[in-house]
Amino acid sequence: MPTKPASTTDSAWAIFLIFLRLGLTSFGGPIAHISYFRSEFVMRRAWLSERGFADLVALCQFLPGPSSSQLGIALGLSRAGPRGAAAAWLGFTLPSALALALLARGMAAWGQTAPAGALHGLKIVAVAVVAQAVWGMARSLCADAPRFGIAAIAAILALSWPAAAGQIAVLGAAAVLGAAWLKPADDGARAPLPIAVRRRSGALLLGLFFALLIGLPLAAELWPSLPLSLINAFYRAGALVFGGGHVVLPLLQAAVVPPGWVDNETFLAGYGLAQAVPGPLFTFAAFLGAAISGWTGAAICLLAIFAPSFLLVAGVLPFWESWRTPAARPRRVGRSQCRRGGPAIRRMVPPGMDQRHIPAVRLRPCPAGAFGADAVEAPALAGGGGRRRRGLAVQSAFLTTIERIGATSGKT
Repeated sequence: MPTKPASTTDSAWAIFLIFLRLGLTSFGGPIAHISYFRSEFVMRRAWLSERGFADLVALCQFLPGPSSSQLGIALGLSRAGPRGAAAAWLGFTLPSALALALLARGMAAWGQTAPAGALHGLKIVAVAVVAQAVWGMARSLCADAPRFGIAAIAAILALSWPAAAGQIAVLGAAAVLGAAWLKPADDGARAPLPIAVRRRSGALLLGLFFALLIGLPLAAELWPSLPLSLINAFYRAGALVFGGGHVVLPLLQAAVVPPGWVDNETFLAGYGLAQAVPGPLFTFAAFLGAAISGWTGAAICLLAIFAPSFLLVAGVLPFWESWRTPAARPRRVGRSQCRRGGPAIRRMVPPGMDQRHIPAVRLRPCPAGAFGADAVEAPALAGGGGRRRRGLAVQSAFLTTIERIGATSGKT
């Protein structure tokens, strides 16, 4: 399916409205959210190809934090830069965060638990949504027996070993098997995402991620206060969790229950309510923050738990994009060849010969991404792939130069 390039119509406000609708309707957890995203951005809007979407999902699954929210941040970043990333996160997160904060403030008036029948019905619907997502992605990504076999074995191992270490081990083993046994797909299908973050900025963001991970506990010890302690606890929860929203619960419970910020009954009631609302489960942080310190606490905890996702996605994407698109390396090598190609050809001219005697061999500035042969006015070559065509162009340019040098030498 052809992808739709980013355009001026992809404003931050338009992205916010798209993700706001998804935030109001996306029930069922991160896997179900990925299904909704695929239907919206691959099938309906064609923002990226099926393979590009699968690559982006794999990256977000590999990073710590909420995978569906990270996927939305990456999509918004690719369409409208940092403003688009913030708009996508805000639209997808705001509905459930507001609902949970309101519920936390009003629990004393209407009770401690959500209706059990409503939660059970939502879980049944989530099963159907997840099954549809798995079937739709399997038809396009597991089209042959080897891919289907790796996917089936990985599913069995992941279900048998549900811990975070098991998930990482299964991902690593599947990557090794895929690299060893599977034939790479056509690189032309990997349309690059227009990531508006440079590598230097990405490296700085990754450095900030680790600096906060190390520095916040020290700051909380040196300057004890409730806001700083909340930022430290929820930032670590968002930075150290692999495997989805449910895995973050033990970390959050250990962070908020023993200090007495929230009692265990309120924590469990909030967890049940978090499953009953759409959007990412990490918005449970807004419930806990509102129960601890009102609306200010809800904002602090919500921003702190999602901050690692912003830093990781924006920091990793520039490096990941160049890694997943092999065409990026030839362009960089080509510019170097352009700079060396002209002097190399001119050194072939015998000493003492006036270079004006070979006017047919003209050197011109190289365009970005051009190879050495493009710096020489060589005959046009039709047909063949990119590398073969460039190789033939180099051979033709040098042979033509040699012939004309020889002819000119005979005349002088």
